[in-house]
Amino acid sequence: MNSLIIVIITLGLFILAYRFYAKRLESLWQIDPKRPTPAFSKYDSVDFIPAKNWLVIFGHHFASIAGAGPIIGPVIAVMLWGWLPAVLWVVLGTIFIGGVHDFGALITSVREGGSSISDIAQQAISKKAKIIFSLFVWLALILVIAVFAWLCADTFVKEPKIVLPSLGLIPVAIITGYFLYNLRLNNMFVTITGLLCLTGLIFLGNILPINSQINIWLLVLFIYSYIASVLPVNILLQPRDYLSSFLLFFCVGVGYLGLVLSQPKITMPYYHAWNSTDGYLWPALFVTIACGAVSGFHSLIASGTTSKQIANERHIKRVGYGGMVAEGAVAIMAIIATSVMFNNGENFTGILKNTGPVSIFGKGYGIITGKLFGSNGQFIAITVLNAFILTTLDTATRITRYISEELFRIKNRYISTLLVVALGAGLAFSGKWNRIWPAFGASNQLVAALALFVISCWLIAKNKTSKFTLPPAFFMLVTTVLALVFQGIKYLMQRDIVLLTISVILIILAGFMVFEIMPIIFRRKGR
Repeated sequence: MNSLIIVIITLGLFILAYRFYAKRLESLWQIDPKRPTPAFSKYDSVDFIPAKNWLVIFGHHFASIAGAGPIIGPVIAVMLWGWLPAVLWVVLGTIFIGGVHDFGALITSVREGGSSISDIAQQAISKKAKIIFSLFVWLALILVIAVFAWLCADTFVKEPKIVLPSLGLIPVAIITGYFLYNLRLNNMFVTITGLLCLTGLIFLGNILPINSQINIWLLVLFIYSYIASVLPVNILLQPRDYLSSFLLFFCVGVGYLGLVLSQPKITMPYYHAWNSTDGYLWPALFVTIACGAVSGFHSLIASGTTSKQIANERHIKRVGYGGMVAEGAVAIMAIIATSVMFNNGENFTGILKNTGPVSIFGKGYGIITGKLFGSNGQFIAITVLNAFILTTLDTATRITRYISEELFRIKNRYISTLLVVALGAGLAFSGKWNRIWPAFGASNQLVAALALFVISCWLIAKNKTSKFTLPPAFFMLVTTVLALVFQGIKYLMQRDIVLLTISVILIILAGFMVFEIMPIIFRRKGR
């Protein structure tokens, strides 16, 4: 099958959804461009700072939510179940669940003064719901910080050529932010200058690889995460994410251009089997592909940092729903890059285990961009991917700092950030993260389900319809809980007490939240 056909159909559906379905969401929330946003009404020169323009905040939001998720998850799903189920879930999930989830979390947080989704849970559901939800999210984010730090450090060790462009992005971003906010130079001039510097760093990194041990890189990354998460957002976070987003746009754009020029045929079977080593297609595929279809982490970004920086409500559709659609396009690219590499009859599970999803994507991207990049496609793909792993790392640190301040009443951001970094570093250096990471594949989707329930309760309290948010919430809840049950049975048979305990705790959490949420939904709907 010609891969270009899939591109035309999927991108066409995404454009229609953004044009019409997202418009319905704007009408539901009654978007008002004249209403002041928290970036102005709560301006504090640290966290609440209006972005220079909507492209800057879109860059931050997209760079933060994308990370490695919309690439790694789809690659794994294609190798285990086939490319067609992956495509269908990405398209339908993005349009009807992920886009609604991200848009809803962002606008609801803006309307509540930039409050986090856990704070909104207290207002819309109960104080108990907020505490349990916050604690669960806090623990999950500590794990995310540890894992992404390890992944980034491991990539530095295996691909020393990407160290210079990855870390060199930091000073370039700081200079870019200074030009934009302090000198107020022309936005296009500053953007082009920053991107030219990044291009130079990529070529320089290819010439000057930097080698070191993984523990050294971990130490460097956690020091960076601490500094980045306490600095005002306009110094590093906004300009770094803004520039990083152009890297991904470039990578995806060139990838799609490569598809147009080469039009490679998909040689992999569209479907492998219902069952795989990681479980049944449903629910396992739906928690394997999170970013790219729907991800609870997005609600933490939307209500954690983006809502505090967005300058006008009319930008929420572009940033919230548009960011999710753009991530869906990245996931489709990852699916195609994987599916053009293999033929029928190959041991896809064995290849995935031995090669890894990052290398598989890099090789596939190299194939579809061969006419444009020659033999450099794989290097460029891994460089861009690692830049987004770094982005997710420090954004997750900042959001965990917010939650720590709310949960533990720590008023000093330096102390709260130190607590977060110390716990994440302890987990990463100990190496124990890789034992508990599999159980958290479903936790991300559980956060998405709970966030959709919180948004639904908020809408019901405002006498608005919840028909766009409540059905996706129930679907994600049932899917996630069933995935956790299957995981728990597998861990029980393997006598893995740690993973079994985590799975049980997450199921109990889901039950508790349902117990808190259902009476409120039915009581308010019955008024």
